[in-house]
Amino acid sequence: MADTCIFCRIISGDIPSDMVFQDGELVAFRDVNPIAPVHILVVPRRHISGLNELGEDDKRLMGRMVLTARRLAHDQGIAESGYRLVINCGPDGGQAVQHLHLHLIGGRKLDDSLG
Repeated sequence: MADTCIFCRIISGDIPSDMVFQDGELVAFRDVNPIAPVHILVVPRRHISGLNELGEDDKRLMGRMVLTARRLAHDQGIAESGYRLVINCGPDGGQAVQHLHLHLIGGRKLDDSLG
């Protein structure tokens, strides 16, 4: 999957990105089509197609994704004013890239829509 998945190619460095965080398990980079001043994607290095592919062993990974997003919200100066975390699942849920990722969105007042 790594050769066709755009996020796997970003993680490997084949495609440049505006990386804001990385460790052995996760990477976070700015969305190329942001819908708000802060729009960062938190992505596991391991290819997981989406939420439906998660297993019981992935609880820690999901917790780390959320806590990493929270830390990035602080780093980006949006923690106090507020932000949104979104995980899309499947085509009807709006998942455009088949690699699990969490959107951190903020930096302006967000309307009631989920996007």
